[in-house]
Amino acid sequence: MELERVVVSSSPHLRSPATVPVLMRDVVVALVPAALAGIVFFGYNALLLTVASVVAAVAAEAAYQKVAGKEVSVGDWSAVITGILVAFNVPPSAPLWLPVVGSAFAIVVVKQLFGGIGSNFVNPALAARAFLVASWPAHMTRWTSPFDAVSTATPLVTMGSGEVPAYADMFLGNIAGCVGETSALALLIGAGYLLARRVIDWRIPGAYLGTVSVLSWILGPRGIFTGDPLAHLLAGGLLLGAFFMATDYVTSPVTKKGRLYMGIGCGILTVLIRLYGGFPEGVSYSILLMNLATPLIDKFTGPRVFGHAK
Repeated sequence: MELERVVVSSSPHLRSPATVPVLMRDVVVALVPAALAGIVFFGYNALLLTVASVVAAVAAEAAYQKVAGKEVSVGDWSAVITGILVAFNVPPSAPLWLPVVGSAFAIVVVKQLFGGIGSNFVNPALAARAFLVASWPAHMTRWTSPFDAVSTATPLVTMGSGEVPAYADMFLGNIAGCVGETSALALLIGAGYLLARRVIDWRIPGAYLGTVSVLSWILGPRGIFTGDPLAHLLAGGLLLGAFFMATDYVTSPVTKKGRLYMGIGCGILTVLIRLYGGFPEGVSYSILLMNLATPLIDKFTGPRVFGHAK
């Protein structure tokens, strides 16, 4: 053996070719169908909101890292994803400054102040949505119908009074809602791409959507087993949250069993908030709460260390 060709180093000894920029670019590609659907249904303001949000997120990250004397890492595309997701979580009639403020909050307060990528304890985009809802509820709940921009209610609101939009409209995205959450078809195309590329694991979205389906069917408005699980799957930001935000590497469990628990927990909380809470939508707060539980889930689902008791 030619010993001079043997490299001695500390672990890990096996390295994946997947890098952060490669994974992040795949997520951006997967979000393109939903972005296009938002522009088609809600017009140019949806495009302007997305562009403004992305520019604000990238600029906020670069500015903070410059001021803090850190290496500028906007080339890893993570700030781009945060900007897109913040824009996807605001109504299409929102003023341009709203996602700009949200993106800056997500990047500086939720991500960079806690150490940057890999150190944030909750999803930055969802934390920004919660911040915007608490600070400017009027702007964050002003919904418009597609194409004609007439003020209207979202399906989750009308479902409370027994009015369910046509499933075809909900599947295509011809309903009121946030910029990037209304088209189930576009989101599923992106989700299929991420699953095919193995960027995300099926366990979190599978357990999440399965739990919402079963629980919303059981806890129906006219008694047990009278719910409409398909309407709950297609309405609101459930698909966007399940595939693109609950699966965030940093804030979700690392073990396979833990990911199932994460998905089930998100599903239970979402249904309880939707059916019995003060907000018609429960996705954001469900994922944020389960983000906080992730260290505990990892602690109890991790493999036993050799030589130590469970």
